[in-house]
Amino acid sequence: MKDLLEKLSSYNIFNYLLPGVVFVAMSKSLTKYNFAQEDIVIGVFLYYFIGLVISRIGSIVIEPILKWMKFVRFSEYRDYVDASSKDKLIEVLSEANNMYRTFLSLFVSLSLLKVFEILSERYQCLSFISSEITILGLLILFAFSYRKQTDYITKRVDRVKKKE
Repeated sequence: MKDLLEKLSSYNIFNYLLPGVVFVAMSKSLTKYNFAQEDIVIGVFLYYFIGLVISRIGSIVIEPILKWMKFVRFSEYRDYVDASSKDKLIEVLSEANNMYRTFLSLFVSLSLLKVFEILSERYQCLSFISSEITILGLLILFAFSYRKQTDYITKRVDRVKKKE
């Protein structure tokens, strides 16, 4: 377990594991849901996965909404790649930026969990299909995450090819 934790990058810790742990702790105190695990190994993997999901919600849902609202403005990706190769601080700032987005997503997710709790008490049918809703939501979320990551890779490959 110690070796596994040592291999996690600061990005993985602050954007996946920490938000997952905070979500589990806060959801236990704010809702009737308890995701805490007795087994530490299972817990670390579950909390990491929960944090990963929260991060993806931030990237796939919250970021586009904030861009659409003109709350945030992004540089062109090719400009980011060029600038980050010349100024290493940009990558550190980008990592912190992603952490803030993930924490924004964490609090939105907690709010949505609370809303779901209230709605499922009022509409019992939601409780019966919560597993299906979760699986469908994760399927859609990771399909869009895959597409976004593929776009980033394609842009980087194209950038390298243009420099050759």
